[in-house]
Amino acid sequence: MANNSGLTTICRNALRVSNSSLSWRRSFASTSRLEENYGFIGIGMMGYGMAKNLRQKISPSDTLFIQDVNPSATKRFAADFANDYDVQIVETVKEVAEKSSTIITVLPRPEHVRGVFQEMLEPSIARTDASPRLFIDCSTIDPMTSASVAETVQRSSRDTFIDAPMSGGVVGASAGKLTFMFGAEPRDVSRVTAVLSLMGARAVHMGPQTSGLKAKLANNYLLALNNIATAEAMNMGVRWGLDPKVLANMINSATGRCWPSEVNNPVPGVVETAPASRDYTGGFGASLMLKDLNLALQAAEEVQVTPQLGLQAKEIYEAVEADEKLRGKDFSVVYRYFGGDEGWKN
Repeated sequence: MANNSGLTTICRNALRVSNSSLSWRRSFASTSRLEENYGFIGIGMMGYGMAKNLRQKISPSDTLFIQDVNPSATKRFAADFANDYDVQIVETVKEVAEKSSTIITVLPRPEHVRGVFQEMLEPSIARTDASPRLFIDCSTIDPMTSASVAETVQRSSRDTFIDAPMSGGVVGASAGKLTFMFGAEPRDVSRVTAVLSLMGARAVHMGPQTSGLKAKLANNYLLALNNIATAEAMNMGVRWGLDPKVLANMINSATGRCWPSEVNNPVPGVVETAPASRDYTGGFGASLMLKDLNLALQAAEEVQVTPQLGLQAKEIYEAVEADEKLRGKDFSVVYRYFGGDEGWKN
């Protein structure tokens, strides 16, 4: 009995130590969570809405560090959260990387992504926390550049680089309704999905690194063609004397339905929230569509694919951008380029 009693006492003491240790670990984990820092680089038309949703959905005690080449954008963003959340503007991307555990980048072109990551990955004595960071690049760039940056990240640190471009436009970014397609190793899928879900409605794992970009380029290639086809079809219908709203409603309940016909209709007045109803301002610029189309054609060439329709579409978007009256407009302005009737209400 004495031995059993002694054994019982030992077990109870061990249990107290175990529970105490577990309690400490929970407390430590909770404290660590409260101190988590996020970085966001690129507060542009897409990045602004994404960063805003991120800030609203992470813990109020977390810090969001922001940086953009346009100081007015970061100042406006910080002003939006002046009284509610912790948002800090930093001067350089290097400082964002030094202070954040999760860094999201939304940049215009491949050269910008290369430059930003080169600066962020420079050795720094200012970074006291050597824990691995998660870099999520939401830029739409070519897969080769993304793979090169990922290799640099892996070679120079224990950090993780993920490609996660998105679809849904400025409206989707503001509403938190974006669809992300990302490339990552299986071990990183859960963590990446959790972060992307703070900024969008859906995150789809497409495969290993660069798979997200390949999926995005395939999607935008199709979008570029659908936009042109919709503009041509609507132009034909209006000139045949059809009411464009009635025509669009029919198409959107039939086999011709697509995003340009339903959400971003190119005929002014058909969809009141579409850029076409605002003189083609805002939305997704024709120059950006041309950029994505060129990236898709470049990536296709690398696997010995020659998309015939894409080459014709490229010529159309180049012509749009070459026209001073059309340059800078939403890509649905191809309807105007085709001479589409915009005065159908009169």
